Amino acid sequence: MRRTPAAVVSAVFFAVAPGTVAVLIPYWISGWRLRDPFPDLVMIPFKALGAVLVLGGLAVLVHAFVRFVVEGLGTPLPTAPPDRLVVGGLYRHVRNPMYVAIFAAVIGQAMIFGDPWLLVYVAVMAIPVYAFVRWYEEPHLRAKFGADYDDYRTHVPGWWPRLSSYHP
Repeated sequence: MRRTPAAVVSAVFFAVAPGTVAVLIPYWISGWRLRDPFPDLVMIPFKALGAVLVLGGLAVLVHAFVRFVVEGLGTPLPTAPPDRLVVGGLYRHVRNPMYVAIFAAVIGQAMIFGDPWLLVYVAVMAIPVYAFVRWYEEPHLRAKFGADYDDYRTHVPGWWPRLSSYHP
């Protein structure tokens, strides 16, 4: 796929998929109403850490989408996958930075708004996401990229980022 169409499709997919999962549904759950289950002395640093997770998650998500277009010449959309295996940028540290970023953003919102239901949402959401990665994405990547994907998978963890960069 060429870069311009990939960028357009990726932008639309970004708004629809992560926008729904990380913004719209958390809004429906929490109403983005501030709750203060603990004294301010505890909540202020807790909310600040939540803001770091939300902003960091957004930055990671944007970076990951851009890598798909620039490096992979494709999109994160399963029906328009990249032509090349994406292993640069944050993908050198974790195989699933988009999912990790979405989880971080929702956990950050739970911290900002003091809403434990958002943590329940993340836990429930993690089950189909993990199943999708395990039984759809990984077999398709293995079939498409073969030994390159196997080597990448051996060296880069799926869910907990490694500190040092992977260099193929």
